Amino acid sequence: MAEISAAVVKQLREETGLPLMDCKKALTESNGDKDAAIRWLRERGAKVMGGRLNRETAFGRFGIYSGLDRASGAIVELKCESDPVAKNDEFVQLANDLAQQLATGPAVTTADELLAQPSPSKPGKTLAEQRDELMNKIREVFNVGRFARVDGPCGGYSHNSGTVSGVLLSVTGGNEAAAKDVCMHIAAMRPLALTRAEVPADEVERERQILREQALKEGKPASIVDKMVEGRLQNFFSEKVLLDQAFVKEQKITVGKYAEDHGMKVNKYIHWELGRE
Repeated sequence: MAEISAAVVKQLREETGLPLMDCKKALTESNGDKDAAIRWLRERGAKVMGGRLNRETAFGRFGIYSGLDRASGAIVELKCESDPVAKNDEFVQLANDLAQQLATGPAVTTADELLAQPSPSKPGKTLAEQRDELMNKIREVFNVGRFARVDGPCGGYSHNSGTVSGVLLSVTGGNEAAAKDVCMHIAAMRPLALTRAEVPADEVERERQILREQALKEGKPASIVDKMVEGRLQNFFSEKVLLDQAFVKEQKITVGKYAEDHGMKVNKYIHWELGRE
């Protein structure tokens, strides 16, 4: 059996990020062959993680790829088991790599198809290999959740303090700062729809019934209740519709007016919150 030097163990430790004892055992099992030791560690890690795949992944973050100078944008939900891991630099990189590849690579319909594609930051490796190596290093399960790609210029914002959320905003015109401002507004104010026409009909009808009951309890004549309700619905739209909401940074104007003032048309948006489908 080849002698395993401390220097080789240390080198393997630096390359894999795994504990020294694991690296030494891998080299021992592989007769000092470093490449074989790496394969041994990967296979061992896969077996260990295979028994943990049913663990709950309630934490995570959203990878965002955006830019008004780019042909497309993307958002990817990457979930893990604990909050500290969600803030790990390599986990953040993996989330962003997933989003970048989704935006710039071949179209996919499943997470497995995305993971099979090359990693933007790890030449020669797939996103699945990048994920598996990091899972083996951290010893937590990672799951790719929701993901979406939007063609055309996009703004983006990921909020990772308190409520973890991600926003991808499709725009025409404008500038990066204005697009990010609208994304941050969306994360804070949680609009229900972009325009009044896009508010789900059942939501409008539910609000209409609530307002009607309130008006009747106030003793308003039945003959004018319906007209009153339609008037009061305007407040509902002002609270729930993105373009009608008061802009958080400048309450005197709406988001629609803010976008218009910056030469920007908002086409659509995606707003996801971790743990809320």
